Amino acid sequence: MINKLIAKIQKTKAPIVVGLDPMLSYIPEHIQKKAFEEYGETLEGAAEAIWQFNKEIVDKTYDLIPAVKPQIAMYEQFGIEGLKAYKKTIDYCKSKDLVVIGDIKRGDIGSTSAAYAVGHLGKIQVGSKCYVPFDEDFATVNPYLGSDGVKPFIEVCQEEGKGIFVLVKTSNPSSGEFQDQLVDGRPLYELVGEKVAQWGEEHMGDTYSYVGAVVGATYPEMGAVLRKLMPKTFILVPGYGAQGGQGKDLVNFFNEDGLGAIVNSSRGIIAAYKQEKYASFGPENFGDASRAAVEDMASDIRQALEAR
Repeated sequence: MINKLIAKIQKTKAPIVVGLDPMLSYIPEHIQKKAFEEYGETLEGAAEAIWQFNKEIVDKTYDLIPAVKPQIAMYEQFGIEGLKAYKKTIDYCKSKDLVVIGDIKRGDIGSTSAAYAVGHLGKIQVGSKCYVPFDEDFATVNPYLGSDGVKPFIEVCQEEGKGIFVLVKTSNPSSGEFQDQLVDGRPLYELVGEKVAQWGEEHMGDTYSYVGAVVGATYPEMGAVLRKLMPKTFILVPGYGAQGGQGKDLVNFFNEDGLGAIVNSSRGIIAAYKQEKYASFGPENFGDASRAAVEDMASDIRQALEAR
């Protein structure tokens, strides 16, 4: 799957992943109104509004981008109905030939980790039949419990030709409370990065590993260090746009081949119509605003990479 992701990045010339992280506050009133008229002001109605919102954004952007990243928590908050919308979103994105990164941040051990891996990336046997539960192409994984929590995911990835992105240095302000702590004189995130590179040696694509890393755009200097520690690791970079990251902050995450990283933007794209820059589109044309935001982001990254 890493080979497909790279091929799509090269085709679109946009190392961008759109974070499908919908909140009801992002969804225009006319979308909510229609969903509530059909299902009432219920969890099912909320899930329908989310699904219609996602569908419009995907319809308006799928030809510009290689991948999407739905954040499962935004769906789980609406219970089972929300998870149905999550699955419907995954299936629809795959029908548009988009790579789907399930932002699930799972991290446990043994049979529990294996069950998470099977549920999101693998297959489950039910009697004489076999099912693919969620069917994302990649999943995000929390490494806090060590190899016991990560290797079950790698095993499923090897079976299914899929991949993971392991949290190494996250974009949030308090990430340093643990991730920057020194261990034998070195920050913990460097040790995790080295471990990710080691895990990746077991699961290589043509040029990059199926075991990727998550490193926030808000820490470009640390990104430069981690890029050198993980030369064959693809980096998922959150923190662009709404969290403060800009194109000039991203160059350290890419290799000299122009590859090696894919940059996420969530509300900066899906709620673009709420920004002053794209306000002229209005709520009725929120999908067109999202498309314009993708085009601007792709241009920003391209210019930064060309200028380095």
